[in-house]
Amino acid sequence: MDWKNKRVLVTGAGGFIGSNLVEALVLRGAKVTCFLRYKASGDKGALDFLAPEVRESLTITSGDLADPATAAALVEGQQVVFHLAALVGIPYSYIHPIEVVRTNTLGTAYLLEACRNRGIERIVCFSTSEVYGTALYAPIDEDHPLQAQSPYAASKIGSDQIALSFFRSFGVPACIVRPFNTFGPRQSSRAVIPTIITQALKGGAVRLGAVSPTRDLCYVGDTAEGVIRMCEVPESVGEVINIGTGSEISIGALAERIFAILGRKPEIITDEKRLRPEKSEVMRLIADGRKAQRLLGWAPRTSLDEGLSRTIDWIRANPGFFKVEDYHV
Repeated sequence: MDWKNKRVLVTGAGGFIGSNLVEALVLRGAKVTCFLRYKASGDKGALDFLAPEVRESLTITSGDLADPATAAALVEGQQVVFHLAALVGIPYSYIHPIEVVRTNTLGTAYLLEACRNRGIERIVCFSTSEVYGTALYAPIDEDHPLQAQSPYAASKIGSDQIALSFFRSFGVPACIVRPFNTFGPRQSSRAVIPTIITQALKGGAVRLGAVSPTRDLCYVGDTAEGVIRMCEVPESVGEVINIGTGSEISIGALAERIFAILGRKPEIITDEKRLRPEKSEVMRLIADGRKAQRLLGWAPRTSLDEGLSRTIDWIRANPGFFKVEDYHV
């Protein structure tokens, strides 16, 4: 696919992965429209931290995706859609489960209907490895059973199935990208890696939830490349494809890895309010990435230590991006 002057809509563009994807698309010459959840403050999220020449090339709009008129207007005139918009906090989904389902599942349905009516060339819908729940076997391939261990995971399972149903029922050229645990610059302190780094840089003890669960950590630049390949490869239409490294590390070992890079040895304290309910905690996630390699020709290039070092450098350079004192749900 030639991205030069391609009209591309990115929903959830103000988020961590969204902003990195927007940046990669602009560098390829695409004309990018960014959709953000409405905020009265005018805050553009992570887009505010892009280089000025990238920001100036963007068309930015906001609203509520769980409104069919908004979805229809967004898609008008676009050729490709990357759909990332979602309420992504698992702890947030414990507090506001109905809002999470409304935004994530119903919002996706409205956007797909708009794409169906306007002949979009491709829509890439973002899923999450959380839909698999704790691994029943490892590594986790795309045929692994789906297990909703949080309202957030359930909302994303619903979103995925609606997207696949639109492909099978109406021929909408939809595909599902299922990233495992992406990390890197511009990730909020809701995520575990920025949580560890910001607390360790501040000094004193580092407060975490459970440290025994394992995660498959993929650098955001690699994730963005895999997502873009989903649009470039015709065989991805109607498919679900994992994006992950095939390696896992426990949260405790991850913290020690970060401490070693920082040259610090803070105490780790278990913070009860950061613990998930017992049956909701996903204990093990590790991707089987062979389908991405086979269909997309994609594999991660950035090592964990290199990605962590880049992330630490960015956090040091942008301390105003984070509120270290707060626990974000």
